[in-house]
Amino acid sequence: MAKENDLVLIYFEDQPLTFARIEAISPDIKKDWYHIKLLILQVPLQTVTWILKDAYINGAPFTMEGKKMRLEQVVCPEDQQDIDIYEEPEEKLKKASNAKVISLADLKKK
Repeated sequence: MAKENDLVLIYFEDQPLTFARIEAISPDIKKDWYHIKLLILQVPLQTVTWILKDAYINGAPFTMEGKKMRLEQVVCPEDQQDIDIYEEPEEKLKKASNAKVISLADLKKK
């Protein structure tokens, strides 16, 4: 089950709508139902509290006012290459393409 501080993508009518962070999950009076507080990540920031079954928190589709909704947990992709932000730009270029770096300052001198 998704947990507090997880990011989710909210789908509305099978279209991605917005991202949200789960702020809190607390049990409801009814068994297997929870109050889920979401911080909607858009401008302006706002919070909403939905009452959902645990299956809905885990990605099963549900309806709100007759509209199809779904939550999908966001997972950081691991196949991305990490970029060293402290590496000199010239070194990044050499590694990326073995291209020759031309100094614009040297061109102005000529």
